[in-house]
Amino acid sequence: MEKSERSLLIRNARIVDGTGAPAFTGGIAVRDGKIAAAGADVGATSVPAGTREIDAGGQVVAPGFIDVHTHFDPQICWDRLATPSLEHGVTTVLMGNCSLSLAPVRKSDRRALAGMFKQIEDIPLDTFAAGVPWEWESYGEYLDFIRPHLGINVAGLVGHSALRHYVMGPAAQERAATEDEVAAMSKVLADAIRAGAAGLSTSYVDIDEDMRPVASRLATKDEIIALGRAMAAAGRGLIQTVPIFFLPQAQLQNMRDMADISRATGLMCSVAPIVHNATTTLWSDSLALLEEEAARGAKLFGQSMPRTFDVNIRLSEASFILFALPAWNAIMRLPLSERLAAFADPARREDLRNQAVFLGPVWDHLIVQQVRDAEHRALEGRLVKDVAAQQGVAPADALIDLACSEGLETEFCLKGMIQAETGPVTKLLSHPLVHIGASDAGAHIAQFCGAGDTSYLLARWVRELGAFTLEQAIHRLTGELADAFGIRGRGRIVPSQAADLVLFDPATIDRGSEDFVGDVPGNANRYVRHATGIGTVVVNGAVVWENGAYTSARAGEIV
Repeated sequence: MEKSERSLLIRNARIVDGTGAPAFTGGIAVRDGKIAAAGADVGATSVPAGTREIDAGGQVVAPGFIDVHTHFDPQICWDRLATPSLEHGVTTVLMGNCSLSLAPVRKSDRRALAGMFKQIEDIPLDTFAAGVPWEWESYGEYLDFIRPHLGINVAGLVGHSALRHYVMGPAAQERAATEDEVAAMSKVLADAIRAGAAGLSTSYVDIDEDMRPVASRLATKDEIIALGRAMAAAGRGLIQTVPIFFLPQAQLQNMRDMADISRATGLMCSVAPIVHNATTTLWSDSLALLEEEAARGAKLFGQSMPRTFDVNIRLSEASFILFALPAWNAIMRLPLSERLAAFADPARREDLRNQAVFLGPVWDHLIVQQVRDAEHRALEGRLVKDVAAQQGVAPADALIDLACSEGLETEFCLKGMIQAETGPVTKLLSHPLVHIGASDAGAHIAQFCGAGDTSYLLARWVRELGAFTLEQAIHRLTGELADAFGIRGRGRIVPSQAADLVLFDPATIDRGSEDFVGDVPGNANRYVRHATGIGTVVVNGAVVWENGAYTSARAGEIV
């Protein structure tokens, strides 16, 4: 789509411009995919021929939202719209988080990289085989592959684990890098930055499909500093990491290390996630540490999401909650054709029951969410442990017996355990050193839908709770993130900025129900949430979503 075709005039809009300034009524003129003017008098006169006119009817028009923590790297290969994020007003996604990207990669490492995505982000291997063609080696070549026909803007991080494998081979998961290897990684990373990458992601916590630490966990602080300096010299960069979030003191030490890295490189470092859990003070301790390190000159920020971290569990799919339990994980890794028999095997039941004890407080929040068979309908909404008590069995037995009776199709849900208390979550989301992110959109697709956090923020935290004004919330989803993550020329409705826009009704915007659908390559399933109250989404001046459907326009860019 030519830039000359991307001209719009939006009239009668309530404009929230992404700066945090008060909303105003007026119009927006778009020329060649960029904002030409925005103001109370824009649209009062005639418009050039060929300009499409949109009457906003008093709806809010905001800059397109930015999601800074996604794993759309595989999905974007077959779905250039990154559905369903775009219909929630997200016009830019940052991919490649948590040390994982699809490039750089040698042919010999493709399977290992796919296995890491399978283990860490729950993207099935059959999906990789059907949907990821591996027509690249360098990061720039990967960007060149996904660039044509993009409907959404994409920023990408180079995964530290992928980078180490590319330079070090199998030794990447065995030892620290030599000085020469660090120099080689720095060159490859700098080349990726010059080709369009936005930064580097690393991880302190993740494991591969063989239960070994991913390559980034073998890196020294000095290695990460060297990589950061290489990015800075190339003119752009940030560093994202995921900490050891289940060990409070380890997470805090990871954050201190990232603060040191930020001071040594001058780069912004982002830690995701920081969430509230009633069983620990880690969330508030993390906020205090962010403040302490900021006072010492670090550009260290956390990421937190507005939704309660509810996770669906189907024994027919992957589950990161269960993979830490060896007996459960061994069965969950079996082909589906063998899994039902393994769970039903009485010889395995004692180990499954004994290990399930280590789920601890999970049983206080795990409910039967949806059953397949009508005879079990009365169990929906009940805690698994209560069902077990009524049956006189252990919770693990109640869960397995019900699932096996329904061909493993029963949907359980861990509900209301993490990020569930309004007061602490409001403090997290409103803290100036915490960015609204950590959605994980594109990952864990058979356990939850990360897309929709933007709609939910505006529905729950603005409309229902009044925790933010509309202007504050939109600034946090747009201009603030564009500045912090180096997404240039976006995030505000001001002249010369890219015309990424979302038109919505603040009285009805929301995320819809979480629906389980089978639309993923390789005969895989995922959860999706569609949006309500969003009328139009514009990417670089092209209308990509309107009237509840995607258009044929594809004007997304690598940003």
